[in-house]
Amino acid sequence: MLIKMPVIHGGRRRNMEKLSKETEKIMEERFGRDNVIALATAQEGVPSVRYVNAYYENSAFYVITYGLSAKMKQIEKNPLVAVAGDWFTARGRAGNLGYFGKPENAGLAQKLREAFAEWIDNGHNDFGDENTCILCIRLTEGVLFSHGTRYEIDFEG
Repeated sequence: MLIKMPVIHGGRRRNMEKLSKETEKIMEERFGRDNVIALATAQEGVPSVRYVNAYYENSAFYVITYGLSAKMKQIEKNPLVAVAGDWFTARGRAGNLGYFGKPENAGLAQKLREAFAEWIDNGHNDFGDENTCILCIRLTEGVLFSHGTRYEIDFEG
């Protein structure tokens, strides 16, 4: 059953469905493991986009990154972001969950270690550096394509 909700988007109304069990299952199957997605930020009206490794769970993508990077500085000033990957595009709000190794992040850090097991210890990340952090991208709305069906999703509904 699709539950349609009107959403104001770019000055016009669109119907979007709440995240259903069906669409959540598709999202988890497609993105609930190591994925490369495009992450777009903007600073003073100038867009930037880069690829990041991400893991999806409960309407959010999680990324291991460096807290002093350009993307994190841009997100600190403007948390509104966009993502794209594997027949999916979305908008969301991003935020720094803090140091990867802090006790509050232990459960999520373990999930990320498992999802990113193939490369996580290749020397790219310095887990002793407290600036190695977890970026959370909480999705707000998105479009997902699966087997010929277009799903317009309200992740906040």
